[in-house]
Amino acid sequence: MKLRNVLTGLLLSNLLMISAAAQEKTAFQTAHHWIPEIDVRADIAIVYGVSERGKMSFEDRVKSWRDRGYNVHFMTGIAWGQYDDYFLGKWDGQNHLGEGQQTVKGDTIWHGRNIPYVVPVASFVEYMKTGVVKRVIDAGISSIYLEEPEFWARAGYSEVFKQEWQKYYGFPWRAQHESPENTYLSSKLKYQLYYNAIKEVSSYAKEYGKTKGLDVKVYIPTHSLVNYSSWQIVSPEASLASLPGIDGYIAQVWTGTSREPTYFNGLKKERVFENAFLEYGSMVSMTAPTKRKLFFLTDPIEDWPRDWADYKRNYEATFTAKLLYPMVADYEVMPWPERIYTRPYKLANSDEKVLIPKYYSTQMQVMVNALNDIQVSSNRVAGTGGIGVLMSNSLMFQRFPTHDGYEDPQFSNFYGQTLPLVKRGVPVETVHMENLSYPATLKDIKVLVVSYSNMKPNEADVHRHLADWVKKGGVLVYCGKDDDPYQKVMEWWNTNGNSYAAPADHLFELLGIQAGADDKSFAVEKGKVYIIRQNPKEFAMQSGMDTKYTDIIKQAYETDAKAGKFLVKNNFYLQRGPYDIVSVMDESAGSDPYVVTGPVIDLFDPKLPVLAKKVIEPGTQAFLYNIGRIANKKVPKVLASASRIYDEEIKARSYAFVAKSPVNTINSMRIYLPSAPKSTVVTNSKGEKINAESSWDKQSRTCYLSFDNSPDGIKVLISW
Repeated sequence: MKLRNVLTGLLLSNLLMISAAAQEKTAFQTAHHWIPEIDVRADIAIVYGVSERGKMSFEDRVKSWRDRGYNVHFMTGIAWGQYDDYFLGKWDGQNHLGEGQQTVKGDTIWHGRNIPYVVPVASFVEYMKTGVVKRVIDAGISSIYLEEPEFWARAGYSEVFKQEWQKYYGFPWRAQHESPENTYLSSKLKYQLYYNAIKEVSSYAKEYGKTKGLDVKVYIPTHSLVNYSSWQIVSPEASLASLPGIDGYIAQVWTGTSREPTYFNGLKKERVFENAFLEYGSMVSMTAPTKRKLFFLTDPIEDWPRDWADYKRNYEATFTAKLLYPMVADYEVMPWPERIYTRPYKLANSDEKVLIPKYYSTQMQVMVNALNDIQVSSNRVAGTGGIGVLMSNSLMFQRFPTHDGYEDPQFSNFYGQTLPLVKRGVPVETVHMENLSYPATLKDIKVLVVSYSNMKPNEADVHRHLADWVKKGGVLVYCGKDDDPYQKVMEWWNTNGNSYAAPADHLFELLGIQAGADDKSFAVEKGKVYIIRQNPKEFAMQSGMDTKYTDIIKQAYETDAKAGKFLVKNNFYLQRGPYDIVSVMDESAGSDPYVVTGPVIDLFDPKLPVLAKKVIEPGTQAFLYNIGRIANKKVPKVLASASRIYDEEIKARSYAFVAKSPVNTINSMRIYLPSAPKSTVVTNSKGEKINAESSWDKQSRTCYLSFDNSPDGIKVLISW
C-alpha cells in the first residue's frame, strides 16, 4: 500500500513537471540578455525591443534566453520606443520627430531622448509592421506584446494630429481647450487612432506569421482604465478585447499606479491596496466576457526612486490585491529584473544606496515562485458579492482640460462610487459598458451603480441592454446631477432625430421614468431603479457623505434584489487551494485584526515560519500557506521556496530535487515530509557539498532549508 502511494505520488510529480515545462503561466520582461543575476525562472522571458544593446543584437538577446530553457516572447512600445531608425530618418529617408504628441504650447511630450510619444500615423504603423514585427517573427517568436497604446489628454496640437482630425471628422481641427465638445472629439480621435493602429499591426502579425508557419499571438500590456483615466491618458482599452487580432492583455498594475492619492471620507492620501484591488478588477471585467487571456503584473519596486522598505510594503499590498481575483492565474511576475537585482536604491531613513537586501530578494522569490504554483479557483472573496459599478472608455474623454468650472479632483466621481463599498469590505466589481452585449457581463450582478457624471454612453444600445436587465429583475442605482458640460456635447443622444437634454434621459425613457426625475425609487417590471441626485465625488470628497449612498445600496441588495445580507467588515479573505490571502483595511468598519488559525507558513516572512495563528492588523496584508490543506500528506512536497523546483525524485524513503534561482540571493524553503529527516545533503552543480541551514518542525512535519542560490541549480537530497 505504501509503495502504491509512493508510485502514485511519483507519477503525479512527473505529470506536474511535464505540465510546468509546457505551460506559459508566468513571465517577466527584460531588455537585457541573460546573466545569472536575473535568472528569474518564470516560464517566459519577454525580450524587450529590437534595438541593439551595446554589442548585442536583438537576435543574440533572444538566443541567450532560449539557451537557458525559456520560452521567449517579445514586447515593444506601440506609442513610443527606441526607434531611432524611424524617428531620425534611416528607415525611409524622412525625419519623423515631428510626429510626436504636442501640448497647446507646441512642446513635444517625450518618453526619452529621441523617443516622443507618437501620433500613430500611417508611416509609423507601417514601420511597426515591417520594421519591427516582421523582424521578430523572422526570429521565430510567435507571441508579441504591443505595450501601452497611450495618447496624453493634454496633447492634440501637432500638425499631424490636425491632419488626422480632418481625415476622420471631415472638418478642420478644433482646439480642445476651447470647448467641452472639442475635448470630447479630440479624445475620441486619440482613442480611434490607437485602436486602428493596433488593429492593423495585430492583423499583419497574424498574417505574416502564417507565411512562416507560426500561429502568432498578440497581447496588449496596458494600464487599467482606472489608472489611465486618473492619469489623464487616452487609450483604446476595452474595445481591443473584441478585436480578432488580440489574444489577451497584461494588466499593468503596480505600486506606481496604485499609490496615486485618492479621496475618501474627505481625506486625500495613498490607498495602495484598495486602489490596486479596483485596478485589477477593472482589467478582469474588461476581458472576462470576451474570454481573452489575462496576465496580472506586479513590480517589487517601481519607476520612481524610493527606499527598499517602501517598495516591500507596497509590493505586498498590490500582490495581495491581485491574488484576490481567483479567476486569474497567469502572471507577469516582474518587469525589468535587471533594475531590481543590479541597481542600488536607498535604505529607509537613509541616503545610503544598496543592492536589494537579501531578506527582500528571498521574500520576493518566495512570492514569485508561489505564482508558478497557484491555480484558478472557483472560490470568491468572502463578503457581499454581486454589486457592480459601470465604467466605460469614455471615462478618459473628459479628464482634461477643465471647462465651465467642471472638476473631478483625483478622479473622485469614480472613487465615490467604489471606495465607500471597498472600505466596508464589499468586493465591488466594475462592469465594462463596452461588454454589455455579452450575456456573461451582467450575469452575476444583482445591483449596478451607474453615473454619467464622469463618462458618457457610447451608443444607444448600452441603454437597451441596461433596461432589459432591469426589467428582468436587476436593481440599478443612478447617481448624478447630470450638470457637467459634457452632457451637451454633440453625440448620439442629441443628434439624428434625438433631442435628449442628457444621455440618462434616454435610459429613463426606456425604463418608463420621467426625464430629469429627482431622488426617488421606481419599480420597473421585475426590477428597481434608484435615483440619487448627487455627483458621486461628493461621497468621497466630503466626510461622512457616503452614508446615504451605502444605505441605498444595502436596501437595493437586501430588499429589492433579495441577494442576501449586506455584510459590512474591514477585511477581504480568500481561500485559494492551500493559500490564504487576507487584507485588513484601515478607515473601515472597526479596527479589529483578522486571525487565521494555523498551522500556516507566513510567505511574507523570508524565514518562512510555521505559525499556530496569524494576526493581520488593519492596514496590512497576509499571504499564507495553510498546511492543513495539503492535498496528499503521504507524499513529500516543497511547499514554499525562494527558488523554482525541478527534477523531483520521490522514493520510498527519500526526496530529491534541484532548486534554481538568481545568483547572489539566498534560498529559503519549507518542505513537507512524511517523517523527520535523517540526512540532508545539499550540493552544487559540480557535485560539491555546500553549507545549508536546516531545522525540523515536528508539529507541521516540515523541514526548513536555507542556502545560497544558483541559476545552475542546487541539488537537495533528503532521506528519512
